Amino acid sequence: MLSLFHDETHTALYEVTERWARQEIAPHAHAWEEAGHFPDELFAKAGEVGLLGACYPEELGGGGGDILHLLAVCEAMIRGGTSVGTAIGLGSHAIAVPPIIELGSDALKSRIVPAVCSGEKVAALAITEPGVGSDVAGLTTRAVRDGDDYIINGSKTFITSGARADYVTTAVRTGGEGFGGISVLVVDADSPGFSVGGKLQKMGWWASDTAELHYENVRVPAANLLGGENQGFMAITSNFVGERLMLAAICVAMSRLALDETTRYVQERRAFGRSLDGFQTVRHTLAEMATQEESARAFVSTVAERYRRGDNVMVEVAMAKNMACDAVQFVCDKAVQLHGGYGYMREYVVERLYRDARLFPIGGGTTEIMREIISKGRGYGSRR
Repeated sequence: MLSLFHDETHTALYEVTERWARQEIAPHAHAWEEAGHFPDELFAKAGEVGLLGACYPEELGGGGGDILHLLAVCEAMIRGGTSVGTAIGLGSHAIAVPPIIELGSDALKSRIVPAVCSGEKVAALAITEPGVGSDVAGLTTRAVRDGDDYIINGSKTFITSGARADYVTTAVRTGGEGFGGISVLVVDADSPGFSVGGKLQKMGWWASDTAELHYENVRVPAANLLGGENQGFMAITSNFVGERLMLAAICVAMSRLALDETTRYVQERRAFGRSLDGFQTVRHTLAEMATQEESARAFVSTVAERYRRGDNVMVEVAMAKNMACDAVQFVCDKAVQLHGGYGYMREYVVERLYRDARLFPIGGGTTEIMREIISKGRGYGSRR
């Protein structure tokens, strides 16, 4: 398991999730990746066994767990199912629901969260916009108050589960320029004027749908506002911390999967009269892959435990994300290399992992943004 601080409840959840993923995802992983889609009913199947709401309050249909329960599900889903795209698609609610739980009204939470936990409904988070990217404070999608409603106009892009989401937690501009004018509204996807611009074709994560969203005079009840008007930037920033920690955990899980696949391959594959792991250069490459994976695992686990305790770990999470991103890219690159020509073939898991790994230094805040968070948090460059 990912965390060094788990207890028997985390272990049990990990085992249930891995077993479920091996049965429900792994046999279809390659086909779903090639098709760029997994069946909608998979959400309900995951909801049935409690995988979608493991860390949400029991009174809202969740399992009442903590961040380590979520990370246990993430790792087990990746290692058991071998499809990052499917795991990411199933888990899109993990970045869309927390702001609703933290800031939504009781009525809003009761309407949305249990339905998402059960897999009946799908939730997505919409922040990124065309031409804006990582500059959250520069977003332009605008919401104007009109009586008891807001009217939204604008577009979003790179939205995971955007093509099939029922609820979209949407960052909008309700005030002036900069971070002080941002709010967050929950939009029902069946609202008039809301539309999906089509699924985007990606380098990796093929089984997860990623879409452009368009808002044309979309009327949303003011009761769907999360927190106060023009106070959404802090909610987004806080949500980013959990998202980045989850992405770091997924990177660690992918690193371990790539290492496991490669270890098995070099033990079975023979060349020049012996198995590949009979060559010192192969063994040393495996040793470095294992070192990278274990180092990232230890650091991400420590930061996750501090996050669970309520510490302010924004800087450390940025460090953990960058470290885990470096590890997964290194490990997956070496995995492909040790597989030789077979590592370049799409039916091999390591080929898929190699492509999937490339998004992590971009998604959830780029490596460069993480470095800026770290440098500011540590006070570097504060003297002029």
